[in-house]
Amino acid sequence: MAKGHELHQARMMALQAIGKDLARRAKSKCELTGAAGIPLRPYEVPPVGEHPDIDRTLLISEECHEMLEHPQRLAGRAWQCLAEAVWSELPAVQVVAWRMLRELAKREDWAREVLDDVFLDPEVEEWAKTGTL
Repeated sequence: MAKGHELHQARMMALQAIGKDLARRAKSKCELTGAAGIPLRPYEVPPVGEHPDIDRTLLISEECHEMLEHPQRLAGRAWQCLAEAVWSELPAVQVVAWRMLRELAKREDWAREVLDDVFLDPEVEEWAKTGTL
């Protein structure tokens, strides 16, 4: 068990090391909702590699993190910001927005309509389909 804890601590330190670059890229805003002036934290987009990768890590709000951990709670028009996020120039944002929209589409007509219009590059689409929220 100690080895697992050590590995977790090492990963957290590696994420902290890219934290400034993440904040700069995100302009200190949630990369999914655009919310500013709130606590943000890194989120590694599954599947994760052996080492944290800035291109596979987002800076997101606590609320987004909570929804990613408990996708069954996703509901409502409050998440319509994902309709814009899915068109981001950052593949990691596209992947997470697409996955969240897919979950929302189980309950929300507007999310199904957004997904009907989304086009992802083939490699981004493959990434989106190989992981879960």
